[in-house]
Amino acid sequence: MAGMNEKDYYAILGVEKDATAKEIQKAFQQKARKLHPDVNKEPDAEERFKEVSEAYAVLSDEQKRARYDAMRSGNPFAGGTPGAPAGYGGGYSGGYTDFGGFGGFGFPFGGMGGFSSQRRRRSASAYNPAMGADVVVEVKLSREQARDGARVAVKYPRYEACDNCHGSGSVASEHHKTCPTCGGTGSIAVDLGMFGMGQARMVCPECGGSGQVVADPCPVCGGEGRTRVQAEAVVEFPPATHDGDQVRMKARGNAGTNGGEAGDLVGRAYVAAERMEGRARSGFYMVGLVLPFLVFSAFSGTLSVFMTICAVPLLLGIFMIASDDVLHRSVLWWKRGLQIMVSGVSNGLFFALISVWLTSCTQSLFLMPYRFM
Repeated sequence: MAGMNEKDYYAILGVEKDATAKEIQKAFQQKARKLHPDVNKEPDAEERFKEVSEAYAVLSDEQKRARYDAMRSGNPFAGGTPGAPAGYGGGYSGGYTDFGGFGGFGFPFGGMGGFSSQRRRRSASAYNPAMGADVVVEVKLSREQARDGARVAVKYPRYEACDNCHGSGSVASEHHKTCPTCGGTGSIAVDLGMFGMGQARMVCPECGGSGQVVADPCPVCGGEGRTRVQAEAVVEFPPATHDGDQVRMKARGNAGTNGGEAGDLVGRAYVAAERMEGRARSGFYMVGLVLPFLVFSAFSGTLSVFMTICAVPLLLGIFMIASDDVLHRSVLWWKRGLQIMVSGVSNGLFFALISVWLTSCTQSLFLMPYRFM
């Protein structure tokens, strides 16, 4: 087995050193189809297929590719993790991956955890029917619109079923077939002999793990079955709508891939008169946090001392609340503010009790020597 920096992965895939990710993927797909052991019966086909898979596994990942280039140039640490000690290749990343539990142990290309990112890359030829995601649109409503109800027109970007292939991804009736790269298994073997670990399996980059590919990809959508458009809809909010309330419109979200069910359009009400944000939220919490200290100090007879300490945060909290256009706020806004203040009071009570206990302990320790005089 050649050393990790002795193999020319670019030459193996037949691409230039400045090739884009798309060019690398395309080159791998072409070579993998020709060299797959089920298709190519030449004696060295399997070995060459493993070599091509190994090259793609490195060059398709930005971090691994950067480290590989650095090692080829004679500086093995140039592509290391920022902030890591010299000679350390990334460290232990913690979780389990598609490789049987290896989360990265300082391998020369940043650990094997990077291979799991292949699952998130969908090739244009992959056939993988999946439901589309919901689209959430925040709709601004005045206090009157929220109270009386309103119909608001919105524009939003979404994926829509392709008109040319009717969402299937293919212009032919038989729109999917077994993936020629992985043979329908959804994964391919990668030779990790350079790491002393034999073989591991990675998600097939052509079918994305589904084991199926589009037989006749649509030229308009590229086989995905959907295109990006600017959509319009009218969201109807009922009377007595409050900030954060949602209205769901069935199947008006993103279209699914390869004929999958569409997601929903979710209209979320934004009522400025009711929304508790930034400064006011912090102000209510700050006032609540200070109140227990003032109460305890009043009972303990040290009000003047605590008032001096608490005056600044108390006044600052009141100022932050008052500067948030309180004269145009709704009753719900004040209710939410009081809830935040109660949360501050509960936390302040905890700290106030600790302060009282520490004060009493300190006084006891200070007076203890005089009890024996």
